[in-house]
Amino acid sequence: MYASACTASSGTGGPSAKTKTNVRSERGRSVAPAPPATTPWAAMPAPVWGASDPRTTGPPSPRTTGRTARTLMSAGGTLRCVERGRCVNLEGDFECRCLLGYRAHNASDPLQPLRDKGSCKVVDCGPPPAGEAVRVLSTNGTAYGSVVLMGCKDGFQWRRGDNSSTCGPDGTWSRPAPLCQVVDCGPPPAGEAVQVLSTNGTAYGSVVLMGCKDGLQWRRGDNSSTCGPDGTWSRPAPLCQEIQCGEPLSKPHARMLWDNGTRVGSVLHYQCEEGYRPSTNRHSPSTNRSVCGEDGQWEESDLRCEEVSCGIPLIVPGTNWMWDSRSSAGSKVLYMCSASYYLESGQVGAVSTCSETGEWGQVPLNCRARCGPAPSLAHAEVAWYNSSVTVHRCLDGYRSSRGSSVSVCGKAGQWQKATLKCTEVKPAVNDLRVFNEKCLQWRAEKNDVDKEIYKVVFRGTRDYQGAFRHEKRQLLHSWDKWVEVCLSLLPATNYTISVIALSTRFTANITTNTSLQVPQAPLVLYRELDAPPATLRLRRSAHTLDAISVYQVVVVPLDGTVVFDCRSRGIPGSSQGVPPSSQYITGQFPLGHMNDTEMIFTVGDGRFHGGFLNAPLKRGTSYYVILRVVSQWKEAGHSMGFKSTLEFTSKYPSHLES
Repeated sequence: MYASACTASSGTGGPSAKTKTNVRSERGRSVAPAPPATTPWAAMPAPVWGASDPRTTGPPSPRTTGRTARTLMSAGGTLRCVERGRCVNLEGDFECRCLLGYRAHNASDPLQPLRDKGSCKVVDCGPPPAGEAVRVLSTNGTAYGSVVLMGCKDGFQWRRGDNSSTCGPDGTWSRPAPLCQVVDCGPPPAGEAVQVLSTNGTAYGSVVLMGCKDGLQWRRGDNSSTCGPDGTWSRPAPLCQEIQCGEPLSKPHARMLWDNGTRVGSVLHYQCEEGYRPSTNRHSPSTNRSVCGEDGQWEESDLRCEEVSCGIPLIVPGTNWMWDSRSSAGSKVLYMCSASYYLESGQVGAVSTCSETGEWGQVPLNCRARCGPAPSLAHAEVAWYNSSVTVHRCLDGYRSSRGSSVSVCGKAGQWQKATLKCTEVKPAVNDLRVFNEKCLQWRAEKNDVDKEIYKVVFRGTRDYQGAFRHEKRQLLHSWDKWVEVCLSLLPATNYTISVIALSTRFTANITTNTSLQVPQAPLVLYRELDAPPATLRLRRSAHTLDAISVYQVVVVPLDGTVVFDCRSRGIPGSSQGVPPSSQYITGQFPLGHMNDTEMIFTVGDGRFHGGFLNAPLKRGTSYYVILRVVSQWKEAGHSMGFKSTLEFTSKYPSHLES
């Protein structure tokens, strides 16, 4: 067996030249002596191989059993321990393990110094275990045995855990970071008199704005507070005290109705003293109310009390008065009948007194004039009468042309008669008639005015079109005796026409019916190909007569002389036994049911259109195709055939009679 041992060395040098390593043999094997007690294995540097002779690299041969380490070194190899390691003798070999706090580098553990070049490096635990809420207060590194002190960051406070951690031999820190929770200052420091105006939370750094509650005002302190890192708000709530408005201001000639309250919201009413009343302002009525405001001030009342004045005494017809020119409350005026009047009722020497409301009392006296009944005027009536004055007005159907409308009883007891002249009002519109179906004429009665303004209003309806309404109005200025005006009336319509003379508001009415006109012609396009039937394409615009109008397609064979009367009502359909050479209706289309402005129709398609059979055309026969528009209302009717009549010969129709 082969055995070896490492010698202890100091520093980085190799084995001491004076130190020997003895090997003894027990029971046929070599055993290395134990190290001296003064040099424990834990204190010995880890053995490593130094530069060695290639001839001695690798484990020794078994034939060297019993040979000493010095013998190996003398053979050319130098044996030394691995730094920061501890070597252990094995049977025929030895191995090294890194000391506590170190781990193998570039080799597996245990190290084999004879076969690899590994080393022992100190264990590194990496960054301390501080989280987002924890900060490192102090540290002496991150290697094995290093200690880190940790604390909570600003805005966070400790809840549990240790504030120190040590780097262990396994490369981990001994304890996790302490648990730090965000600082919460709790509810803001608002008391009963303070209210929170705004806040962004109660966590560290949050700011709260505070103000006094209604009815209270600030005395001292700040209105803002910030949540600090110690979990307390930076400032106490401001001091708020109840608002007091104090004694209200008095007003001249007014007394205060008040419960002596001076807090916010207290109400005070002013009332004018006896003999005074509030001054009036029609643009801005005064108020007698004052309220204690949040600014600690009483609202200003614009009440002004002025002495009551009844002004000039009442005017009573037929009386004289005695007055001392005073009009304050309690002042009196004495009334008596004038010379041209007599006392009809009441008391002699009636008195009117100025009241607290600024009004003269009623006069208990009735004096009747000596002129007698009210005078009468031709074509007039009495509008108002009080024995001394009479007001006249013209009767209905008459108008005032000149003169005064008032009659006055004179001092001599005679009526000074009104000069009013009432003349008959003649109709402003006479002999109203309709001519040329759409024009009006009437004879004007302008009643002494040079120019008359007329308003003409017409409303149209149709029996065959229930929802139809045609309403218009226009103004007309005229100086003429005979007035004429033409209106934009629609055909086949029932009209009610009103003519109003604006000077007298006189209205004349007349009714008329417009006749049916020749229907509107559409645009007809014709297309003929080598082998289709004739195709018509119609382009049209909507018209007010569409409800009573139809399109008729008439086929006329070209056989000898062709005669076609567009106004004819007796044209048969092709299914009514029409002779081969006779004209016939091959399709009919009511315009009131057509929503499109374009229609395509193929002649001879063998289908029914509007109750008429569109009969196939005969081979080799020439035809005229005529589009006719027919409008029918009541007993009146109009039809129209268009000049775009089509002439063609049926050569290869798609629908042919055999």
